[in-house]
Parts: sequence; C-alpha cells; structure tokens
Amino acid sequence: MNVLRTNGARAMSAGKMRNLVEPGRAAEIPSVDRLLNARAFEALLAQHGRTQVIAELRTHLDSLRHAALAGGLGRTSLVGDVIAAAVEAKLAQAARLTLRPVFNLTGTVLHTNLGRALLPEEAVRAVGQALTAPVNLEFDLQSGRRGERDLVIEKLLCELTGAEAAMVVNNNAAAVLLMLSVLANRREVIVSRGELIEIGGSFRLPDIMRRAGAKLVEVGTTNRTHLSDYAQALSARSALLMKVHTSNYAISGFTKSVTLAQLVELGRAHGVPVAVDLGSGSLVDLTRWQLPREPTVRETVAAGADLVSFSGDKLLGGPQAGLLVGRGDLIRKLRKDPLKRALRVSKLTLAALEAVLALYRAPEFLADRLTTLRLLVRSPAQMQAQAVRLRPRLQRSLGEAYQVANAPMFSQIGSGALPIDQLPSYGLAIRVVKGKRGSLERLDAALRALPRPVISRMAEKTLWLDLRCLEASDEAVFDTQLGALRP
Repeated sequence: MNVLRTNGARAMSAGKMRNLVEPGRAAEIPSVDRLLNARAFEALLAQHGRTQVIAELRTHLDSLRHAALAGGLGRTSLVGDVIAAAVEAKLAQAARLTLRPVFNLTGTVLHTNLGRALLPEEAVRAVGQALTAPVNLEFDLQSGRRGERDLVIEKLLCELTGAEAAMVVNNNAAAVLLMLSVLANRREVIVSRGELIEIGGSFRLPDIMRRAGAKLVEVGTTNRTHLSDYAQALSARSALLMKVHTSNYAISGFTKSVTLAQLVELGRAHGVPVAVDLGSGSLVDLTRWQLPREPTVRETVAAGADLVSFSGDKLLGGPQAGLLVGRGDLIRKLRKDPLKRALRVSKLTLAALEAVLALYRAPEFLADRLTTLRLLVRSPAQMQAQAVRLRPRLQRSLGEAYQVANAPMFSQIGSGALPIDQLPSYGLAIRVVKGKRGSLERLDAALRALPRPVISRMAEKTLWLDLRCLEASDEAVFDTQLGALRP
C-alpha cells in the first residue's frame, strides 16, 4: 500500500509538471474578483489601496491575455501568488518617488544637477517645524498685524553683511532680474565685456537684462577694462554701474579690471548706484580653513556697493535662494514692486535659510555644523581610510573583469565657485582588466541602478569614485548595497 501511494504521488507530480510546461489559455486566466479575494492580495490591498491594486491587476491580466493569444503564456504565470508578486513589483516601482537620494561621488561638492548645498540638521529641523505647525510667516507678533516675510531673515543678513537692508527671492538670477527690472527698465546698465557671464543652462546676463527691459552698455574688451571706459559710457540714461564676479571662469595673462572701490567712487561722483552680482556669495573668509580665497559679501558692502546679490545654495551652504543686500531705500523699492511677489520664496526656504544664517554667528563651529564647509575641509587622510575599507568589498562585487585601486584625485567646489581651484581628495579608481569583458559604461549604469544610486565620474578610461562627499554616517549604507551590484 505504501509503495502504491508513493508511485501514485510521483505520477501526479509528473502530471502537474507537464501541465505547468504546457501553454496556458486565455480562458484559464483568473478573474479580478477571484484574485482580490485571495490571501495573496490582502497585503497589497492594505498597503496600496483598492484603486491602485485593481488598476495594476487589470493591466497585468491584459498582458497575460495577449501572451495567451500569441501562444506564449506559461502556466506558472496563472498561479495566484505569481500574479500577486508581479502586481506588487509594478506597484512598488510606481510608488518610488522620482526625486531620490543619491551618493554624490563625482568629486564636485556643490553639484548643480544633484541639488547643490546639503542642509545641516538645524535647517532640517526648522523646515520640519514649518511644515507641521502654523508659523508667523507674515504676522507681526508684537503688533498683531500683518508683517513682511523678508523680515524673517533681514536682521540676520544685515548683522552678517553690514548692509542696511536685505531681502530674498527664489534664486540669484531672479535677484538680478528684479534689480534690473525695477531700477533700470528702459535705461542703461554699464558692464565690462569681461564680465558678461553665462551661467548653467545657457542663461546669459545679456538675456536677463533684455527680459528686464534694461539696455546693456558693454565697455572695455574681454581681457582689459579701464575706469575711463565706464566714465565715457555714463550718460543721463545710466541707471546702474554693474560689476559681476566671474565666479565660474577665470581670465589670465594680459588683463586689467576696475576695482569695486574705483567703480563706487565713479558712481557716487555721477549719482549712479553700483550693483554687484557676487554669485557664490561667501559670508566668511574661506582662507581661515585653508581653502581658496573668495570675496565675501561683507567686504563687498564695505567697499561701497549699493546693492549686492548672491546665491543661498552655493558657498553659503543653505537652500536655493537669491539674496539682495544693500541700501535701505533701494531694497524697499525692490520689495514694493509687483514682480517681487512673483519671485518670493516659501516658508520652507525662509525656515531653512534662517537656521543656516544663524550658524554663522559662531564661525568657530562652522566647519562641524555647516555641511558644505564640512565636506570642503575633509582631509585626504580621512577619505583614504574610507577607500581602504571599501575597496575589498567593491572588488569582490565586480569580480575579475575590473581592477579597483585606492587612488588620490582632485575635487572641485562646483556650481561656478572658484573654477580653477582644486581640492586634494582620495577615492577609488576602477578600470577594466585587459582581455576581460568588462565595460565602464555598463558599470556606471549598474551603479546608478542601485537602491540608492551612485553617481560617479568617468575620464581617462577610468571610473572615479571620489569619496569627499561620502560621510561616515552614510558609509555603511553604501558598503552594504555594493553586494547588490551586478555590472
């Protein structure tokens, strides 16, 4: 009896196996209602809701019908658990947000395409509070009346820069647009040819001037501009003398430029305000941390500039914003213009910006508390130690087709700040082993496909993983997911 039962079971198993191998028919596809009542779908319904599950389930069943009609439907595809797993994978993919955290191993700290400055914990907490509770965004707590949102950061900005007044819009290009539109519409703005910058995305200063209704008056040449060039261009239609900090390129050799102090003296003699587009907008002298020198906002204000514009998410280390500081009468005029409302920032930006600016009151702690500065001042020795720890795991994951080596390299600040200055760095250099079938392009794509994508840099037949922006708090996550790498 036992032998007969065993043989029968074997025969039944073989029969089931044959059924699973045979093509499935469209008539055998389970109905939506039947599947929804199955245990396999209970968790999906609880997590994603009935609407999404039904929509994705119907799409999947339609694909099964097409496969059955084409004679290519395997019977295993009709099993309820298999269908549930396929629907779950689609729902998980659809639920994944487009904006995702990545590992920036490009060597560019302020990477425009990766969101520029990372906010410190103080800013994150301030944003969280502004998200979850009402705040006095435009409400004066002392008078009980409506207030002005720029006042959230004006006092701090004036304290840190020495300016009379300050305001904020959504980025530095918007700050320049507002300044030109209000103060120079249908009038002339005098700029050196050597300072007619183009920023990322092909946005050019002459284009912004045109949009603002200002007439650009170019003076000097690309490499040499004299004070007399500005003086000869002045007329009754002159609205501004403008100086632009060329933060994203450098001209060297036979050059000459007019200092801000000279331009201020000329402007005051003729009653024409001087505006400075400072770009990166450092609030502190970076040489304090052995970093390349960049003019500060305070120095620019002290030199007599009537208006100074700069970015919030570059060297300042805050959220995306355009900051304007300078003379009180000019700031008030800009603030009253209708265009200001179109360019205003949200409570989240103000919350983050105030928290970041507050850190500058204690500059001795900045290198620890301000994320951007902390990344810029990391020592190559720290990064080298990381490379030593990570190289063996990465080499095992990549196999014999690739060679992974610890290597010195150079980082850059990025986002147009100090373009010719490089920071000694350290990381991992990956090359294809000669005679093997590895591919750096395929590996680069595999790194981007990891749960937390890794963004690298490719040059000189090498894939470079610069570890400057991989802080200790993220190293374990990076190390763990290397096991999932399939180049």
